[in-house]
Amino acid sequence: MFVIIVGGGKTGSYLAQLLLDVGYQVAIIEARPEVLERLQQELPPGTVVAGDGSSPAVLELAGIRQAQVLAAVTGEDEANLVITTLARFEFNVPRIIGRVNNPKNAWLFTADMGVDVALNQADILSKLIAEEMSLGDMMVLLKLRRGEYALVEEKLQPKSRLLQAPLQQLDLPETCVIAAVIRQGRVLAPRGNMMFEAGDEVLAVVSNDALPALKWLFAPAQS
Repeated sequence: MFVIIVGGGKTGSYLAQLLLDVGYQVAIIEARPEVLERLQQELPPGTVVAGDGSSPAVLELAGIRQAQVLAAVTGEDEANLVITTLARFEFNVPRIIGRVNNPKNAWLFTADMGVDVALNQADILSKLIAEEMSLGDMMVLLKLRRGEYALVEEKLQPKSRLLQAPLQQLDLPETCVIAAVIRQGRVLAPRGNMMFEAGDEVLAVVSNDALPALKWLFAPAQS
């Protein structure tokens, strides 16, 4: 997969290195001379393209017609929107990511501006905090399918409802799968006849609408 990153600051350079490490082809566009010098020292030859990423000619030079993904992660929202619009409507890039620097501008980062995914750090942080507050001891490890599902973990307390019957008899939500159980440092594969024990760390994949039901099952039964 070929990914173009526009913006060589901390976000862009870190993203480029991550993608290169897992085998993606990457081009990173940057105009600032001092940043270009650093990028050319840190990244493989041929990765860095000098120029203004909002210029169609520079995007062409970077190989945008062959790109599957473009990420506009400069420090200027206006520039990111120009870049995402060009990428979608001029060059038909299949997947476009835009960084939102000022949360007040988040409403602009829509499909009409060519953006498939808007990376709004303030919004992401606020949602994570809200999730942790609402889920009590349940920890959200990973969001999946654009946030529709989550990989969650919780340590079972004594009298948890999950301790009352084998896995196959538990009334789990339809959109929930028990993925693994960690017991005394060992990873166990869930089976239908498994009985949970207090202290088990249970990992589950669950949809957002099924989270309350799963949390109820994890909680201690009322005596």
